[in-house]
Amino acid sequence: MSWYYTGYPKDLGPSKVIHFTSKREFVQLLHQGHPVVVAFTIKCNLTKPLDKVLEEAAAEFDPHVNFLRVECPKYPGFCITRQKTEYPFIEMFHSPEQATNQGKAVDPNITKYSVRVLP
Repeated sequence: MSWYYTGYPKDLGPSKVIHFTSKREFVQLLHQGHPVVVAFTIKCNLTKPLDKVLEEAAAEFDPHVNFLRVECPKYPGFCITRQKTEYPFIEMFHSPEQATNQGKAVDPNITKYSVRVLP
């Protein structure tokens, strides 16, 4: 993410970052066919730089990638399933169809999870 310069205010228009409200909404977003970048955050001054980067990235990659922000204190059940202990962190999710279509190439930097989510 280092190539994003966040020091100069940009006119990005309305925010493209979606605010998490439910697992059902997340699943619906996933099944639209685009990757979903999820930022698991807590609201504090330390996350403001991340918020700026998310806004810029969401504007840059719209409509090919969706960006979703989860405020973990509001939705602890969703965040706890990721089994992380420090916030903020970011993960990218693909629909089952996307994951299947990505072929056999294996990148050692990518951890693949098999997650079964019922609508």
